[in-house]
Amino acid sequence: MRAPDIDDFLAMLSAERGAAANTLAAYRRDLEAAAEALADLADANERDLAGLGEAWCVLAPSSLARRCSTLRQYYGFLIDSGYRRDDPSGGLPRPRVRRPLPRLLSREQVDRMLVTAEEEAASDEPQAVRMLALLEMLYGSGLRATELVSLTLDTVPRDAPLLHITGKGGQQRMVPVSTRARHALSRWLELRPKGTRYVFPSRDRHISRVRLFQLLRGLAGRAGLPPEAVSPHVLRHAFATHLLEGGADLRVLQTLLGHADIATTQIYTHVDSARLVELVNARHPLGPGRMRGPDRDGQTAARPLATDGKAD
Repeated sequence: MRAPDIDDFLAMLSAERGAAANTLAAYRRDLEAAAEALADLADANERDLAGLGEAWCVLAPSSLARRCSTLRQYYGFLIDSGYRRDDPSGGLPRPRVRRPLPRLLSREQVDRMLVTAEEEAASDEPQAVRMLALLEMLYGSGLRATELVSLTLDTVPRDAPLLHITGKGGQQRMVPVSTRARHALSRWLELRPKGTRYVFPSRDRHISRVRLFQLLRGLAGRAGLPPEAVSPHVLRHAFATHLLEGGADLRVLQTLLGHADIATTQIYTHVDSARLVELVNARHPLGPGRMRGPDRDGQTAARPLATDGKAD
């Protein structure tokens, strides 16, 4: 039986899981790197895979973990295909990776970018209006960079404040658009070049993710922010963070962001630490200002442990 190769594996991911092009490209890079390090990728045994720890010792723990995850899926595919009966992935190195916390922008920093974009768009110069629309959509709807730049006109209904988004893995979701973002988008739709189905066209396609990245960094610099601190994904983080700070439910946020697993969404809960400390200080019996002071005899009055007079 012919060994299923990398292309066969990627074809399965595309057909059965609806993996996006960027995801497929990342899987290909990981598998090709493994193929360079192993004499025979499809027939490697546990000892062969254990040697990858030394071969890939220069990689960051997160990169090593991603490659190992790709290989586990690849060997699972070989088993499902009937090519292998054993799973050699037990020999893969097991790096311990702490999930990195997202970079953050404060509300004040986002406001500075919005004010700068609004001032520049006041001239009605098309590129400036486009920049405002892009910024409002990133921060107002939490879209991924690819989701934003690839928007087509049919996904932006004029009679409802919702976008029809196809995200990672072909998952579809409805994303609400804020009033500000809707207004900025309407201004841009009146100025955008005609004859193309893309909301943000560039030649015969749409603007690229790289170009979006460049535009945002340029705006950040003009707003007095460090350009390296701003990216499309950082604004997506800001959208999620500020919604949570405003009291949004984690499940609702999961739906808005298009996360398949709520564990991915839970990374944002760390950003509300200041609000949690404030809540404890304001509501907990031992919080500042809530302890009863000394009574007239100089003794501190004790607060009862339970209202029904019974011990817990």
